[in-house]
Amino acid sequence: MIDSNYNFCFSTLALGETYRGLARELIGDLEKYCPAVSLYIYTDNPQFFSGKYGIKIFGFKHRKKGILHCYHDKRFVIEKALVDFATVIHIDADSRIVNPVEAIEFPPGITGNHENLIEHVTRDNPQQLKYMQKLADKLDLDLEKVDWIGESAFVVRRDFGKEIEFVKTWGEIGTYLELHGIHSGSGNAIGLAAAKVGWQVDRNENWQNLTQAIQNLETSRKNSSPPLFENFKQRLDYYYRLNTTRLTAAIENFDFYYGSNTNDSK
Repeated sequence: MIDSNYNFCFSTLALGETYRGLARELIGDLEKYCPAVSLYIYTDNPQFFSGKYGIKIFGFKHRKKGILHCYHDKRFVIEKALVDFATVIHIDADSRIVNPVEAIEFPPGITGNHENLIEHVTRDNPQQLKYMQKLADKLDLDLEKVDWIGESAFVVRRDFGKEIEFVKTWGEIGTYLELHGIHSGSGNAIGLAAAKVGWQVDRNENWQNLTQAIQNLETSRKNSSPPLFENFKQRLDYYYRLNTTRLTAAIENFDFYYGSNTNDSK
C-alpha cells in the first residue's frame, strides 16, 4: 500500500505528444485542487513526467495494445493502480480538474455516469447494436438490463476480486469489438463487463460532487497530420497489432471471438 493522504488515487492514459501534454496540465490541476494525491500514468514516455511535483506520480511504460485506438488500454492502468489503492478514479488525460476534490468514499464496484446501453447505442451508433446483442448472448446477459458507462471519468473500487474479473472481461469484450470493426469508445465494453461480474452502476452523491470538479475537453485539441514516414510506421504498427490480435484471439478462444451464437439467424 502506498502512503497517501487520500484513500483513493487517480489514473490516466497518456500516449503520444498531445496526450502527454494534456496529462501534464492535469497534474497541475491536481497539484492545485488535490495536493499530495497519487496519479498513475501509463505512457509511451515515462521520462516526460520525471521531476518534482506537488502530487505523487507513478509513471509506467506502455505500448498501445488496441488495434486502431487505445480506448480499451485504460484498463491496464486501472488494474495497476488497484494493486496499491482500494479506489481508483480514472479520468481521461483530456480532462481538467476545476474544483477541489475532497477525501470521498465510493461503494465497491463501479461508479459513474450511465444510461441504458440499448438506448445509448440506438441513438448514437445503431449499426453496432447487433454486435452488442451478440456479446450479451455470449456473456449470458440480458442486454435490456445492461448500462453504457461514461468512459471519460469513472470510479472502480475493489470488490473481493470482482474488479480483477471486470478488467479481464473488459479486455475480452474490447478485443471482440475491435476484431469486428468497432473501434470507437469503450463505454459499451465497460458496461457489459460490469454487468457480467454482477455490478450495478452507482451514481451517488459523492459522484455528483466529484463530477462538479471534472471537466472533459473531449479531445478538442487535435494532432496535426504526422510526417509521411511516421504515417507509414503507424500503418505498419496497426497491421502488426491487428494480425497479432487475430492470431491470439483464435488460439485463446476462437468460439468467443469468431464463433456464431446458437440463435444467430442465417
